Amino acid sequence: MLFAPGKDERKLAKALASEADLVVADLEDAVPPGEKELARATIAAAFATRRSRGLSFVRINAPGTPWFADDVAALSGVALDGIMVPKATPSALGALDEDGPPVIALIETAAGVRDAYETAAHPRVVALMLGGADLAAEANLELRADGQELLHARSVLVFASIAAGLRPPFDVVHLDVRDDAAQEAEARLARSLGFGGKACVHPAQLAGVHRVFTPTEEETAHASAVLAAFDDAQRRGESVVLLNGKLVDPPIVASARTTLARAGG
Repeated sequence: MLFAPGKDERKLAKALASEADLVVADLEDAVPPGEKELARATIAAAFATRRSRGLSFVRINAPGTPWFADDVAALSGVALDGIMVPKATPSALGALDEDGPPVIALIETAAGVRDAYETAAHPRVVALMLGGADLAAEANLELRADGQELLHARSVLVFASIAAGLRPPFDVVHLDVRDDAAQEAEARLARSLGFGGKACVHPAQLAGVHRVFTPTEEETAHASAVLAAFDDAQRRGESVVLLNGKLVDPPIVASARTTLARAGG
């Protein structure tokens, strides 16, 4: 996921032409109050041409702000794949119409973390994203190199997404766009906790995120071997099998299928 300021035609065009799986044109934090109308028009013009790959979303201003209603009205005729709702909670999503484009719910408050499952279960929500900076500021969290200050919030979003039948959530933006190693370490942590993607604020961050969240050849080869061994065992009437001395049972098989699905196989 790559964010781009909705008011900046050049940066938005660059983002839409990038390798990002999902581009989010931002009407919220990246646009000052006096430039919201200009940004809406810039986004409408940029989205008039569909991307050759990936999805196009718009982050609107949060329900309850002076700009929310105008954002929704202005986007009604724009060719977009969905919207992102910041400060998402069940009550905030109640401001949306029942029908409309898919929603990525940005969870970035203590109330949002508490009610993450109810938010995920909203009929228009297709994914959750964790907003780390706002949450850390509200909860007075101290940022750590190992990311443990957000461990609880990350885990809540993963399990809320699973319980609601959604795809794995998107992890926070790594704010230092020059520190590739730290970003990849943070992405590996998020992947290990069950996240399925990560947000970026600069195209240079995309390659590292793709490396982390795309299974390696070794991982896909192992997953294929797991499925082959299990299929062979089932033909013999067995429900478990050993592969290189390690037990392969239905949960391991399910994990292997997930790996191959993420690899596009």
